[in-house]
Amino acid sequence: MRKDARGLAMTTSSDAAATSFDTAVHRSLEFRLDTMDHVNAMLEADPDFVLGNAMKGFLMLGMQSQAVTEPVLAICDFCESRADSLTDREKGWVAALRPLAMNNKKKALAIMDQILVEDPNDLFMLRQQHHGLFWSGKSMTMRDAVARALTGWSRDMPGYGFALGMQAFGYEESNQYQEAERYARRAHALNPDDPWAVHCVAHVMEMQGRLDEGADWLERPLHEYTDRNAFMSHLSWHQALFYLEASDYDRVLANYDTLIYPKPSTFYIEIQNASSLLWRLTMNGVDVGNRWEVLADTVEETIDDHVLGFSDTHVTVALAAVGKTQSVARQIDSFHEHAKTPDNNAAELAESLTIPVAEAIAAGFAGDNDRATDLLLQTRDDWVKNGASHAQRDLYNLALLDAASKAGRTKLARALAAERVRMKPNSQGNWLKYAATLDAEGQTAGAADARARAAAVVLN
Repeated sequence: MRKDARGLAMTTSSDAAATSFDTAVHRSLEFRLDTMDHVNAMLEADPDFVLGNAMKGFLMLGMQSQAVTEPVLAICDFCESRADSLTDREKGWVAALRPLAMNNKKKALAIMDQILVEDPNDLFMLRQQHHGLFWSGKSMTMRDAVARALTGWSRDMPGYGFALGMQAFGYEESNQYQEAERYARRAHALNPDDPWAVHCVAHVMEMQGRLDEGADWLERPLHEYTDRNAFMSHLSWHQALFYLEASDYDRVLANYDTLIYPKPSTFYIEIQNASSLLWRLTMNGVDVGNRWEVLADTVEETIDDHVLGFSDTHVTVALAAVGKTQSVARQIDSFHEHAKTPDNNAAELAESLTIPVAEAIAAGFAGDNDRATDLLLQTRDDWVKNGASHAQRDLYNLALLDAASKAGRTKLARALAAERVRMKPNSQGNWLKYAATLDAEGQTAGAADARARAAAVVLN
């Protein structure tokens, strides 16, 4: 028996395995490329280390792809065969892994919560729960779960900064921006190499329209975090949003080409980043060259890979953008088939949410903007159920405004645009969209004022 860096017992007799466990936890929370190297070193030191094997399974599931389901289920079999000799916490890890591998997030998250009530210092499990809640659209639970755990932490405990960063993001997604930034900056001060804390501050600045601050805030990590995984493309996506708000499209495209989607990839976060950014640019009238074609040809192979409904709809966007109507139809057929899968998060939401959103996307690109508008309005209150952040889901709001405008539903379009400028006035794009809706209603004076407001939004 050994103990981890926070004093929690682990069933292994290997000092090397215990040391590699702590290193792997730390490296995974910093999104380091060498994380799995430390996991493999841990298992080389003690192949029977159940907690280490389970950790490998959880990290593999971070790929958010059905391609890892069978290998992770094999890990589950191995871990369950040795469960009798484990501590209660280790048994909890094993119990949570199988439902998560089957995309039964509800059951997995309930088990994770039990683990953290008993052992709030279980940093790795705290992160697994955090991400699971994020992709379940449970913003306030994500905030409150970390708050519960933090009562069992002390400031000098290893990994305390990571826990603060998770608390910060829970605050941000619960619209408590002042608390979010305060906690995130504390987390960043404790560990400047924590991308999650950096990410949280960027979210706050994006939601508040702090364009210069946001773009500058991300400069250091984007230039210095050279040994990190694909999460860096997401930080670059955030920086591109600040450029986009100021209509600085050259810098948006430069980010896209250098870090967001520099080469074809089917990794879920890179699909999300690329597809959503290209659609935002397209809705703003920007010529994106052959980037849609490259993306669509690559993601076509993921049509049947249903883990996150949010990712699924981004695949739909790329396919519909280049007129791959048969591929979109095959994807929607696949959604219907997958919807029959029991106890599966993506399946439960397919018929009521993912399919109508995908159909709305397809309708909009095909020119049926009335149908796109109706389907997006129908599902709008439920978008959060497919997870992701406010900033990411805003793509659907933009699509709704775009479809309503093109459908000639001028009063609805104006109302949607008015909502945007009220919520985020420091956005050139929002004011220009609002001006266009006023023009459509013949309110020329108001449109001129809106364009003047747009002109005042600049990025240094």
